[in-house]
Amino acid sequence: MSQKITAAITAVGGYVPEDRLTNFDLEKMVETNDEWIRTRTGISERRILKGEGLATSDMVVPAVRELCAKRGIDPSEIDAMIVGTVTPDMMFPSTANLACHKLGAKNAWGFDLLAACSGFLYSLTTGAALVESGRYKKVVVVGADKMSSIVNYNDRATCIIFGDGAGAVLLEPSTDGMGIQDSILRSDGSGGNYLHMKGGGSLRPASAETVANNEHYAYQEGQAVFKFAVKGMADVSAELLERNNLTGNDISWLVPHQANKRIIDATADRMGLSHDKVMLNIQRYGNTTAATIPLCLWEWEKQLNKGENIVLAAFGGGFTWGATLVKWAY
Repeated sequence: MSQKITAAITAVGGYVPEDRLTNFDLEKMVETNDEWIRTRTGISERRILKGEGLATSDMVVPAVRELCAKRGIDPSEIDAMIVGTVTPDMMFPSTANLACHKLGAKNAWGFDLLAACSGFLYSLTTGAALVESGRYKKVVVVGADKMSSIVNYNDRATCIIFGDGAGAVLLEPSTDGMGIQDSILRSDGSGGNYLHMKGGGSLRPASAETVANNEHYAYQEGQAVFKFAVKGMADVSAELLERNNLTGNDISWLVPHQANKRIIDATADRMGLSHDKVMLNIQRYGNTTAATIPLCLWEWEKQLNKGENIVLAAFGGGFTWGATLVKWAY
């Protein structure tokens, strides 16, 4: 009997732009203030990708380069790349295609996956399936968003939340039971009313009218989304533990999507997890959408130990949400 293949995370890379947008900068742009932003979201500053002709792929590339360097592999060894993003460089070709070209990942095929803030979890589960199939040995999963490209900096409800960044993990086959153990993923399209971007697709193609109506910006009804997110992310994380006969005591880290500190706290409480086991970098980067979870792994990598149970949890527009159980592999 052949050994069961699991998909283990064997390297992590990350990238955040140098330019910082602080709460004090935002005070000069919209009617808001530092204290209000910090108490409601936990955010102090976010990173913004500035510069002519720079797009999401330009953050994917350095994140994947770092991951290859850490693992000691060449980009030509990558078999496939999945990029979770809602801010692709363009409608097509995919950001994955463009990034692979820039990296010299000549032997990789790949695609973009759109699930808003759950994009990294959806991509991770998809990438894990490719590895588990036995057909692919090195699959790179990326979460990356240039949210500044779809944020209206006159809308004080949304412009305070989002930032830009990219994080990437390498998945490789493991036969010692490490890596992705289980995922519960959910979606509910009725939530689209509360969190969406109306313009730019086949329903509302770009026109003078859609631009004038600000339809190419992210739209969010904060209160409704907050309620759904607290319940969705907390429920699915608790369900994942129960399904795997685990309690909060068995979990070394919760890696939550960095949307709002209050949502994160509620999820930790529901799992019976002390807050010192929760990765939190929202204060520095804000909500980078698909990039938040891999950026946490990137920042905490040195504190992770082989065999530790880690829960990744997210909630995003659409609605999309989920939780993934990972046994750390190195």
